[in-house]
Amino acid sequence: MTEKGDFPFWSYEDLALLLSALLPCYVGALMITRLSGATSKGVQTLILQSSLYALLLTALYLLVAWRYRKPFWRSLGWVKPVRGAWWSVVGGPLLAVSVSLLGALLRAPSPPDPVKELITGRASLLIVMLFAVALGPIYEELFFRGFLFPLLAKSFGPIAGILLSALPFALLHGPQNQWAWQQITMVGIAGAAFGFVRYRTGSTAASTILHGCFNLTQFVAFLALRGYN
Repeated sequence: MTEKGDFPFWSYEDLALLLSALLPCYVGALMITRLSGATSKGVQTLILQSSLYALLLTALYLLVAWRYRKPFWRSLGWVKPVRGAWWSVVGGPLLAVSVSLLGALLRAPSPPDPVKELITGRASLLIVMLFAVALGPIYEELFFRGFLFPLLAKSFGPIAGILLSALPFALLHGPQNQWAWQQITMVGIAGAAFGFVRYRTGSTAASTILHGCFNLTQFVAFLALRGYN
């Protein structure tokens, strides 16, 4: 399903403006991380990512709601009721298992994740899970499937839009996976699946649910392998 009319109302000029905000937002996130006084690498990573996402989301909000005077959530495809929500709930675990099997075939390495290493008790478990299953997917889906995908799909068609928006999404996760091509490929495939759901349902909320359930499945598998209870 694709939106009709003049949607999206933003342009590549707006994309350039958002990209130009990356460096200031990153510097701001670094300052927030330093001011937090955190010494653990995992805590620093979590604060840095959360701060960066929050600052970029603010920039995106200003772009949509302030520059164009349009409703922010609805403009980025966060529609209600969420079409395809139950398929997204079921599809998340299936996608996670499929991607994991592909990783086994590709002999993907398992680089240490400093954020997951933060889990030392129930409180830290809930904090990391909140970021991995809820906050992270919301931020990422609003950027990649809510803002970027419609722009690319309008220019190059939905299939190209799905693939092109999955590429920067995969590269975003490169550093935490030590730039292993197998891991980046797996993330890219997952990103393409998120984009496909966004396209078919017309809902960024649906792709966010799929993304969150995908991450939740991987998170539960991680805990099971570590023997956490």
